[in-house]
Amino acid sequence: MENTQKDLEQKNKELTSKDYYFDSYSHYGIHEEMLKDEVRTGSYYRAIINNKHLFKDKIVMDVGCGTGILSMFAAKAGAKKVIAIDFSNIIDHTNEIIKENGYADVIKVIHKKVEDIGELPEGIEKVDVIISEWMGYCLLYESMLNTVIYARDKWLTEEGIILPDKASLFIGGIEDSNYNNEKLEYWENVWGFKMTSIKKAVNIEPVIDIIEEKHVVTNYHELKQIDIKTVTLEELELKAPFLLQCDRNEYINGFVTFFTYTFSKCHVPITISTGPESTYTHWKQCIFFIKEPLTVYKDETVKGIFKLKQNNKNNRDLDISIKYVFNGEISKVAEKQKYRLR
Repeated sequence: MENTQKDLEQKNKELTSKDYYFDSYSHYGIHEEMLKDEVRTGSYYRAIINNKHLFKDKIVMDVGCGTGILSMFAAKAGAKKVIAIDFSNIIDHTNEIIKENGYADVIKVIHKKVEDIGELPEGIEKVDVIISEWMGYCLLYESMLNTVIYARDKWLTEEGIILPDKASLFIGGIEDSNYNNEKLEYWENVWGFKMTSIKKAVNIEPVIDIIEEKHVVTNYHELKQIDIKTVTLEELELKAPFLLQCDRNEYINGFVTFFTYTFSKCHVPITISTGPESTYTHWKQCIFFIKEPLTVYKDETVKGIFKLKQNNKNNRDLDISIKYVFNGEISKVAEKQKYRLR
């Protein structure tokens, strides 16, 4: 154990900044944040530990296992074998964590990209359950769902299940001018200098942060429902119309997106929301500020089209556009804005 720990420490010292750039999930802080997210980790714990009938004597695959927490939940729930896969260098610690907790005979760790795996270990050809925490900002950031779909098509039995197996993306209108002004006006005077070119660039970057429920001024519109058991890669490129109704006289200076995910196969289905009205999660919400605020009256509507697709050069990134039309008593606007989530 002592030599192994020294080996891990030496390997960490040898990692360059470039290694970490391409391997962001080597950072311990990322895993600490996710593990401490009680909503996120607790939902998986309840879905697995409280539903042992789904795992008893089953072959389980954990896609993007990280520290191995979900794999250990599955082993604790009675899984016959768990195949834990991750390409990040955190996997060295994952092996040690699994040994430390007495699950080395049940959990087999693979340090590869899922797409690079030829054959599964120990002659296994199919798995009964796939577990994965694949959701990213705006649901689809980082394209982890692509990998889950690949694993599903290659190894999941016809009767097999995926946890979670449902997800939905929502949009709403918000008013948070103080936050927006603070973010943009900063670049007008940076230690006495103007940096307006950066101000323009900032406008195309969505903001990942918490929006308080009081700043939401419309209903939520569901942009997309995803069934992980059947969804195709082509269906992950979105072009969704939306209609938002204002709930009071107010201004709209942006849109907010969030998602829900569901474990529908559990004895009692579990649905988690990452919306403004819900308990904090590390996913927060995704905020899209617009160029000019809309002056709205109660019951007036904003309609539009929300488009999302993977960036051609970096499929982790998302190219997003929001086209919105508003014909109110005071404001009349037809606008389209493009954003890049990276």
